[in-house]
Amino acid sequence: MAAQIKEVVVFETTMGNFEVEMNRAKAPVTVENFVRYVKDVFFDGTLFHRVMPGFMIQGGGHLPDGTQKKTRSPIVLEAKNGLRNAAGTIAMARTMDPNSATSQFFVNLIDNDFLNPAPGNAGYTVFGALVSGMDVVKKIEKVKTAIRGSNKDWPVADVVIKRAYLKQ
Repeated sequence: MAAQIKEVVVFETTMGNFEVEMNRAKAPVTVENFVRYVKDVFFDGTLFHRVMPGFMIQGGGHLPDGTQKKTRSPIVLEAKNGLRNAAGTIAMARTMDPNSATSQFFVNLIDNDFLNPAPGNAGYTVFGALVSGMDVVKKIEKVKTAIRGSNKDWPVADVVIKRAYLKQ
């Protein structure tokens, strides 16, 4: 049997780099969607627009001027895949509609059990985990935030994803 090829996405940010290993076996639709955004260089120039210490950092959709990038159609929720919203995992952001995730994602800073599926709670799809750079994520967690437009928890100084790509 051939070895499973690891899919790792490298995020180069203005605060350092971190790497996330995708879990295509557990979240095939989500990983396919995410990798497509990466290959389309969609994330390059976007920023982490929501930073909540002791919870998560969110990015993947807003430009530094605050505008939201146009995305592809939403994908189906894959939250019941056995992966948990644990510290160091990456999950898809969504609206109240469980099947509304497009490009935005978040990195869990702690174990966020309340984001896992449960009776009456659709949950949030975890689709990978950090393999390096949690120190960078923790640096991002500490940035000063403020309200920007209708967005709370927006970093005062931009934390930009300079480049996101598949590691060879």
